[in-house]
Parts: sequence; structure tokens; C-alpha cells
Amino acid sequence: MTTAWEVLDWRRRTLAAYADVRAEPDPARAHETWVARRDELLRGHPASPVPAERRAAYAGADVAAYDPAYRFVLPVDTDVPAERRELPTGTDGVVPLDRVGRVALPGLGRLDVWWLGTYGGGLFVPLRDASDDTYGGGRYVLDTVKGADLGGDAAALVVDLNFAYQPSCAYDEAWACPLPGPGNTLDVSVPVGERYGSFG
Repeated sequence: MTTAWEVLDWRRRTLAAYADVRAEPDPARAHETWVARRDELLRGHPASPVPAERRAAYAGADVAAYDPAYRFVLPVDTDVPAERRELPTGTDGVVPLDRVGRVALPGLGRLDVWWLGTYGGGLFVPLRDASDDTYGGGRYVLDTVKGADLGGDAAALVVDLNFAYQPSCAYDEAWACPLPGPGNTLDVSVPVGERYGSFG
């Protein structure tokens, strides 16, 4: 069983990785760093969502090559109707999400931006798309309460779909994850980011 100290270390390493991503001026190089650091955590960290008995055979995440066409720096439309979602989870109780805005991705559609209303709070932007090689439950682009923060603010939020990653429940059904609703579902395929791979 994962200890609180192991989860703390995972969070610190994730925060450090995303800090390095934000500090790197070349998004493609930042993406390389992110892939390497995430793989290191997934393959060997005791808090990895990859089941312990499968880690030795796990080759790393299947991540598409970086495509700058899927990186956006966008204003957040904060004039959106209020909406609250309350999501039951297996480990965190009921997680409240409040919609605080929406971003329009040119040629792709719109994604709602949520505020995760648990202790500490954070922005949350999940994504479900029409790809047939990504996790059917969706992926996360931003989850700042857990460190997945690409930078920016309401005037210019960084939404880089190359960094879309699978939630923990994609690796192990023992996890319960908030998944995208209709406002975070695109009708088109997003062929970048982490794809749904097997454990080999």
C-alpha cells in the first residue's frame, strides 16, 4: 500500500517536472523533459498508478511526437453560466468542480475550465476526444492542484494538448478519477499526447 510520504514525493517530483517545463522556452524540448520525467515516475516510483507487479515490464507511456499545431495560448472566456459538478471518488470523497471559464481551441472546439474546490483548489481541464487510440475515459491537460500546470492566466492560458495524459484509473481500475463531461468533449481526434498503451 502506498504511504502518504510516497504520495508526497510523487507530488513534489511532478511539481518540479512541470516547473522545468514552464521554464523551458522551447515547447518541444519541454515536452521531451516531461515525457522522460513522467516515464521515470510511472516505471519506478512507489506511488505510480501502474500496478507494482506490472512495472518491471512497463516500457513507458506511449506518447505521440510533439506537434506545435496543438499548442495554444488562449484567453479564458469567464462569462460562462455557472455550473457545479460533484464527483464521488473512491479516495477523496465527493470532489466539487465549479466551471470558471471556457477556452476555444481553433479548429477543434471548446473546453470548459473548472476550479477543483477541494483543499487548496486548482484549475482542472480534462479532455475526451474522438481518437480511437486514447483512453476512452478521457485524459487530463491541466490539473494544477496535483502539479500539472503549463502556465499562463485568464488572459493567456497555456493549453498544450501534447501534454494530455491518462488519469490514474487508466492504469488501474482501483483508482477513481474525475472524467470529462460534455463541456470537455471534442468531436474531433486529438492525435497528440499520451495514448492508451498496454503493459506489454
